[in-house]
Amino acid sequence: MKAITSRDNPFYKHLKALAASTHQQKKGGQALLEGFHLAAAYLDVAGQPETCVVTEGALRHDEARAIVARIDADRVVMLPDALFGQVSNVVHGVGMLLVVCKLGAALPERVETTCVVLDGVQDAGNVGSILRSAAAAGVKQVFCAPGTAYAWSSKVLRSGMGAHFLLDVHEDVEAAELIGRLAIPAAITDSHGPQALYDCDLSGPVAWVFGNEGAGVSAAWRAAVVHRLTIPQPGGMESLNVAAAAAICLFEQCRQQRPLR
Repeated sequence: MKAITSRDNPFYKHLKALAASTHQQKKGGQALLEGFHLAAAYLDVAGQPETCVVTEGALRHDEARAIVARIDADRVVMLPDALFGQVSNVVHGVGMLLVVCKLGAALPERVETTCVVLDGVQDAGNVGSILRSAAAAGVKQVFCAPGTAYAWSSKVLRSGMGAHFLLDVHEDVEAAELIGRLAIPAAITDSHGPQALYDCDLSGPVAWVFGNEGAGVSAAWRAAVVHRLTIPQPGGMESLNVAAAAAICLFEQCRQQRPLR
């Protein structure tokens, strides 16, 4: 294990630049996974990180020691608490983060199973929550259109709670490129849609398209969808948060696809 104590250390400068800029993370194809849960989830799926950064205080926790024991010693760097605090994005964090290369997969030639399309969803917390719901519902593929929050940003990763490692997340996928690959019907939620979600047959695969929090789904996707569904809201609210709407849709589909007993 290597100890770094100087702010002038080249690795520390690089780490601080990554922590301060989602653009730098995206440009380098890197992500910062902070906390025990994300670190363990990554190790379970992807193996060794580029670097594990840990504080001496964190190593007093059994969970931290167990994670470090799974990582090659030459990949572990120890920082003083004061230096770690300047790269942490978590208030009262646990003193551990992994620097990793983001996971990627080739865009499939044909999409035949239920998937999620994020069409310009800008809020990182919403993106992470939708990824978490998608993974919980058994979805395997998520396609992010340009304008969607960077899926591997620190805030999305925290909100996703490890969902990234159960999904193939494709970024910057143009509508025209994906629509031509769909072998399944696409669906959107629409407060003026002709059919209630609960009345739609969701027994087969669906491409769920969730749009920008303000503008909604883009014209290209609106023209391509088969289902325009309303989510009944007897309380009279005008609309739902996009992450809440996504969870309702995905788990209504799960409900309809339950095996008969």
